[in-house]
Amino acid sequence: MKANSLTVGFALAALLSVTSCATRSPLGGGAGSGNSAAEIQPAVDAVYPALVRIHVVFEEGEDGRMRKRRASGSGAIISKDGYIITNHHVAGRATRIVCRLSNREEVDATLVGSDALCDIAVIKLDLSSRRDPSAPLSVAKFGDSDRLKVGDIVLAMGSPSGLSQSVTKGIVANTAMIMPNSSDFMLDGENVGELVRWIGHDAVIYHGNSGGPLVNLQGEIVGINEIGIATMGGAIPSRLAQSVAQELIAHGSVARSWIGVETQPLLKQMTQGKGVLVSAVLPDSPAKAAGILPGDFITAYNGAAVQESRSPEDMPLFNRLILNTPVGAKVTIQGWRKNQPVSWHLATVAREPNQARETELKNWGLTVRNFTRLSALENHRTNKWGVIVDSVRAGGPTAESKPELKPEDIILRVADQAMPDAAALAAFTQNFTRNLSEPKPVLVAFEREGQELITVAKIGPEVQADKPGRPAKAWLGAQTQVLTAELAEALGLEGKKGVRVTQVVADSPADRAGIKVGDVFLKLDGQVIAASTLSDEELFSNLIREYKVDSEVELAGVRGGEPLKLTPKLGRQPKPNSDLDEYKDDQFEFKARELSFYDRLSDQSIADVKGVRIISVQNAGWAALAGLSSGDTLVAIDGQPTDGIGALKKILAQLRESRPRRVMLFIKRGIRTQYLELEPKW
Repeated sequence: MKANSLTVGFALAALLSVTSCATRSPLGGGAGSGNSAAEIQPAVDAVYPALVRIHVVFEEGEDGRMRKRRASGSGAIISKDGYIITNHHVAGRATRIVCRLSNREEVDATLVGSDALCDIAVIKLDLSSRRDPSAPLSVAKFGDSDRLKVGDIVLAMGSPSGLSQSVTKGIVANTAMIMPNSSDFMLDGENVGELVRWIGHDAVIYHGNSGGPLVNLQGEIVGINEIGIATMGGAIPSRLAQSVAQELIAHGSVARSWIGVETQPLLKQMTQGKGVLVSAVLPDSPAKAAGILPGDFITAYNGAAVQESRSPEDMPLFNRLILNTPVGAKVTIQGWRKNQPVSWHLATVAREPNQARETELKNWGLTVRNFTRLSALENHRTNKWGVIVDSVRAGGPTAESKPELKPEDIILRVADQAMPDAAALAAFTQNFTRNLSEPKPVLVAFEREGQELITVAKIGPEVQADKPGRPAKAWLGAQTQVLTAELAEALGLEGKKGVRVTQVVADSPADRAGIKVGDVFLKLDGQVIAASTLSDEELFSNLIREYKVDSEVELAGVRGGEPLKLTPKLGRQPKPNSDLDEYKDDQFEFKARELSFYDRLSDQSIADVKGVRIISVQNAGWAALAGLSSGDTLVAIDGQPTDGIGALKKILAQLRESRPRRVMLFIKRGIRTQYLELEPKW
């Protein structure tokens, strides 16, 4: 799992204790005792109807491709027109969102904006997808998290483990909780603790509660549940969450300032120190240009006093001063250097994400990223030119090149063309592969650990090779087992070699010749069938295949203790599975082939079924998310029969043209049939 994976948040939530909080006694009564239904019910009535269970399909780069996964979380409706607040790690990467309201109505939603640094996202209900688009929505209101005190009763609302909406009760245990120093909470390269001090509480929450509201007894949202540490839940304070949500609704993103200074709490020996200690000043930053140095103390920021910071809990307060400054503002910073007062003047610049979002290049078998200001500095680069390799698909074009590309390599040039960013590489690839029918080699220059290397990668469409015709083989239509020494002795044929018939295919040469299960054959055309050990399992069928089709052979043996002699006329062997037509669909991400004689022979439930056999399903692809599995028989798509590979190709081509919201598959799995629903992203 990558350190920046969205699933980090879910994993943290999964660490929560399963001990119920319902019987815990409050440590204080800042908002009433909260022990009676009469005190709790008004708060539940105010927020519970606005609760939303959120189901998402999201994507993240892994193993050279954008892998799709399902997840669920919680949220609350905060406006009459359907805006919902939740966590970034719930919906920030979503490609498909479906919300289930408290009345169990399912409604489509879209992502409005997301902020990884604060772990807040806003989604919006598609009201046109409701049963009654004009029906009013229940709306929850925000309260003031700054008024919370340790001991106040709070209610955690959400959808634990993807279950229906629920409420648990607890108390505020900490109003300025942070992660332990060794457990930074990273989302898409952002350290959430850089900005957030969580409201710690012991209302029970589980995986799936992420994004759900923390509610006071006045029925107001005072936090957005996000994490779990040991038995403690952590909620983003409502003051911070609400301001971020408002900016996301207005602009789709959050604008923050950056000056390139990093700080830490004062050291214990700094008994006379004030403010915060500058630990690092990044190159090419406003702070560097202004002359700030590591070891300086910052005591005031643009007229606002910086409190004496003696612990990690104090640091988010200073970070907020910088982050909340309007981008481009001119600011004055005051502090101390070697016991002397000093002032610095600078203009802030826009803070870029620490890490750019990855994209997939299928023809390369790669996911890649652009540089951001910080990632460029960390790679000792003077500009943001180049494309960072994020992950590589095993067996893909770049994994097979010599030398192969690896994660963190930086692609500089392709075919002597500079590649300033991922968009340029994607555009080059589109032009390069436009009329190709098979992969073509291209020279790639890349940087690795300061060295500039070159390699050759073959990129282009994956070739679906035609199945070459094979010479016809003779076939008897009977399955056999080896007549081992132990079986021969048990059947009164001690010392004999041969085979015993275990299955006779209906209407086969064996069936027409009168061969029956249990017959023992010792000779073929007068020659001993020299099968006596399990390693001879294929010997008899190989002997049969050496004959020409339509040959007549003589089989001599025993039936029920009596001599037996039969003369079947051999037929043509049915096509083996490896010779049948196949088709790989890159949109739904599965591979299918024609149903074979052997499929029907081994599975009597499809003896009379027309369809195609699914032979592989791409992990985390759209077909896999719908529940399609290798071995399924695909009978129909949206009611159209898939009675062969040709029909399958035609139907899938029609779907790519019409791009429906949902696609229904009808499959046969064993003795059962089932309907599956795909929700592709076109």
